Amino acid sequence: MSIAPPVIVGIDGSQPAVDAAIWAVEEALNRGVPLRLIYAVDPDDNGVDHENSARALATAELAIRQAYTAVEATEQPVEIELEVVQNKPIAALIAASQNTPLLCVGASGFTQAGRGSIGSVASAVVRSAHCPVAVVATPGKGRRILVEFDGRPSASTALQTGVDEARLRDAPLSVLTTWQRRHRELYEQKIAEERNRLAQSQLDRRMTRYRKRYRELDLELITDHSSTADYLAANPQTVQLIVVGAERFCARSEGAGDVIDPSALGALVDAGCSLLTCDRQQRL
Repeated sequence: MSIAPPVIVGIDGSQPAVDAAIWAVEEALNRGVPLRLIYAVDPDDNGVDHENSARALATAELAIRQAYTAVEATEQPVEIELEVVQNKPIAALIAASQNTPLLCVGASGFTQAGRGSIGSVASAVVRSAHCPVAVVATPGKGRRILVEFDGRPSASTALQTGVDEARLRDAPLSVLTTWQRRHRELYEQKIAEERNRLAQSQLDRRMTRYRKRYRELDLELITDHSSTADYLAANPQTVQLIVVGAERFCARSEGAGDVIDPSALGALVDAGCSLLTCDRQQRL
């Protein structure tokens, strides 16, 4: 009998990592799978010094136990697994991403990244993981879920994921269309207009279906902002989670201030806004 793989959270001893573990509880429960907390001990930091190795292991066990205690304090019936691995944090999490439906990390903490930046581990994992990734900032419950619908192949999966997250977290859902600017930059105008028309038609059908199927869902369409960053700047402290297709992190950046730009990602952290990537190959 096959066993469903767990939701995985990277732990490093920081409060953002603990926040990520708590955030991931609902994700694991919703899937009916365990929640696995992983701490990576970098072997290069210890060398052959047995005393340093013992100290690093003790630090790892303390950090992972603290996260375990925080998850237990939620009093949710989630199965918790603990794992300490000997590997560099980025390599360990990317390896773990090959066997999980969702990998969660704190928005900062691995590198003690200050205001306006995210940890280098979180940034690298978002771009290189083999599964959807959640970069969890300080939770902002009660705020909206925001889906970026840009017309790429993974946009439909991002939309469905946004609906699932809004229902899971009992939150309003906003769908922001951003494909117009992208197509004007990449295609001749007539081709762009046709692609925009098809994307709009696809989105309209899905929005109609969701409104009929989930009548309790507070769902709105936003078309008057050119980018996600622009919307967040105009509506601060209103979004708890942004859902985007993973292709956004494989494509070339579309300009300063775009949500995939490192400085803009840091702005999400300061705003208490988490980020969730998804792709068309693997549903959350």
